[in-house]
Amino acid sequence: MRAHLLFLLAASQVTLAQNAAPTIKPSELPPLRVTGIAPDAFILPGSAAVIEGEEFRAKGYTNLKQIAANTPGVFVRDEDGFGNFPNISIRGVDGTRSAKVTLMEDGILTAPSPYSSPNAYYSPKSGRMAGIEFLKGSSQVMYGPHTTGGVINFLSTPIPTGGQQFFSRLTAGSYGNFFNQTWLGGTTMTEAGKVGALVELHTQLSDGYRSIDGIGRRSGFTLTEPMVKLAWEPKGPLRQRLELKVGQTGFEADESYAGLSEADLRANPDRRYGSSRFDHHVAEHWRTYVKWIAEPDKSLRLESAAYYNQFDRNWDKLDGLTTTTGATLRTNVAEALVHAPSLAILRGDLVAGNDGSFYTNDAVRNHEAFGWQGSVRKQFATGEAKHELVTGLRVHRDTAGGTNQRTTYVVDDGVIGAGTKGAVTSAGFQETTATAFFAEDAIKLGALTLRPGIRYEYLDMANTTSGGAYAPVDSEMVMGGLGFTYELDAQNTLFGGVYRGGSAANPSGYAAGTRSEESLGKELGLRHRERATSWELTAFHTDFRNLIAPVVGVAGGGLMPVTNGGGATSYGLEALVRHDLAGAQGRGFALPAYAGVTWTHARFSDIEGSRLGNSAGIFAGASNGNEIPYIPEWKLSAGLGFETGPWGGSLDLSYYSATWGTGYNGNPRLVDGSGALANPSAIDGKVDGLLTLDLNVRYQLTKAFKLVGGVQNLLDKRAIISRAPLGPRANAPRTVFFGGEVAF
Repeated sequence: MRAHLLFLLAASQVTLAQNAAPTIKPSELPPLRVTGIAPDAFILPGSAAVIEGEEFRAKGYTNLKQIAANTPGVFVRDEDGFGNFPNISIRGVDGTRSAKVTLMEDGILTAPSPYSSPNAYYSPKSGRMAGIEFLKGSSQVMYGPHTTGGVINFLSTPIPTGGQQFFSRLTAGSYGNFFNQTWLGGTTMTEAGKVGALVELHTQLSDGYRSIDGIGRRSGFTLTEPMVKLAWEPKGPLRQRLELKVGQTGFEADESYAGLSEADLRANPDRRYGSSRFDHHVAEHWRTYVKWIAEPDKSLRLESAAYYNQFDRNWDKLDGLTTTTGATLRTNVAEALVHAPSLAILRGDLVAGNDGSFYTNDAVRNHEAFGWQGSVRKQFATGEAKHELVTGLRVHRDTAGGTNQRTTYVVDDGVIGAGTKGAVTSAGFQETTATAFFAEDAIKLGALTLRPGIRYEYLDMANTTSGGAYAPVDSEMVMGGLGFTYELDAQNTLFGGVYRGGSAANPSGYAAGTRSEESLGKELGLRHRERATSWELTAFHTDFRNLIAPVVGVAGGGLMPVTNGGGATSYGLEALVRHDLAGAQGRGFALPAYAGVTWTHARFSDIEGSRLGNSAGIFAGASNGNEIPYIPEWKLSAGLGFETGPWGGSLDLSYYSATWGTGYNGNPRLVDGSGALANPSAIDGKVDGLLTLDLNVRYQLTKAFKLVGGVQNLLDKRAIISRAPLGPRANAPRTVFFGGEVAF
């Protein structure tokens, strides 16, 4: 009976768009999506956005912060200026390391260890994607385990459904920036059925714009991502499709956790201290899946996917200071930035008596994730009601482990000596086996469609600490809700719903008594679309309980247990309008314009005690009524494009208001959460508001060849964009790119 049930539940996740769309022929089946193609977002019961790759590629965007700038309700905090380490927040949830959102690629969990180590530094690279989907609202039943913030699905390049096709984009620009995406693929009919294949190579390089004291510029990165996809639709009475994907990422960056003192950043935002010269990040990621899709008849669709992901990284980075001469130094780098004797060591100031030492931590982390997921979609009717019932099951296992090794460097009169390596120690090991089930029914009653749904996850976890103690623990999460749409007429749809979300803690956190984070979200919105105009207006309100505090800025970091940090409330308004100024008047050219506004009020509540202590990371110092760090009250975007003959381009503006670096909502603290004296830290303080302007132009030289170019941060505005992990850092300066595209 159990085997029969597993067979019936065969499938990878079914898209919401399919819930209302006619049956899709296997040859037309795209990669599995959360929301489906852009036109189908109009019928969703919750707020969502789909950004097609052609849109952000035309602007030269590879940084998710830029890509999501015109998506209301989504805020991305950058760290390195290139978007290699995005921190994604949706509707006021803490965005640290994107731990509160479910990250997927082609409908498959893609975070290194989404259960065992949800705060691992990783995000798929946006530059190679065919599209990115954001699901913010009340229809997240099919996705987990982190839905207090929402769902993001990255769509890799699909296999072309026609004959053989070729595409290549190559651009170069400021600071040695280089971008290339090249792929070749197509489908053909054989005696065995329809066969498709795609081969892709994506590369990005940069010398970096931050100059390290004493050695010149050395803050760049290299990225290489090959991918192969194969598909087969066998002949026969059963309409079905098999697809295999194998992708790999090789990434190296001279990137650091350490920032600058605020005074030094204001004087030179492109500086890096000499003590960070040894910082180096190396990562490798393998992602694979095998998918099967079948349609026995027009009312039944089965989907199944088995997947395997492996992520290994080694980040040797400046991690702290020690005392060698009797002077009192601040061990924590962020504290050292606001302590003059310690700051002199970090800078490497060439003065007599400037003695001490600092150390780097070679943090090796190994992640593995694999599993199977399936779903069944069945259409049927009961009386006047039409149903589309979707049920799904996922069995997933992931692990996280690693080692640490210190290297200590003595500073004598400001001169950095040779390093002395310490012993290799364990960072601990965490493992999770998660079983998730969901069911959602789309019930159509005339103009009204109701979508009740429920999701259940059982987590079987274990944690081995660095000391060797084994701690098994289990937990469970129940999520679900009710969404609706009401078609007022052909141009206007009312939507909304209520949804209970959840976010799992890591195994060591559960073992220490941490509870799963929970949310109760409500939203109500109105969509409008016609030939040249579309807009969406949404009001939302979310209550968070058992907030899981981020570990960034906490001594130890890594695989340490997470803790709860009270509650929070977030509410606000989102609006986005698009209008073709020329198309509305029937002109022979296009002037597409858009404007987006997000207003968010996100505050802590139900804090246990007067303030959260320093173990709460960037939540430290929070008290009831304080703003959640890195959640701007205002996010604005606007743009104007043009398309006339072979010419095209756009001017895009984005703005977000100032935020705070910690829950303390003030300058460096003199007391910690318990009221005791504390060492001030540079993670406290204001994070600047910022307005940027981008310009891009393209010219279709021939049918197959296009020239492209542009300027990002046209006004060269500089600001503090983050105080985490360990001190202030600035955004990228003005950059120029130029190149071309070939497609045939």
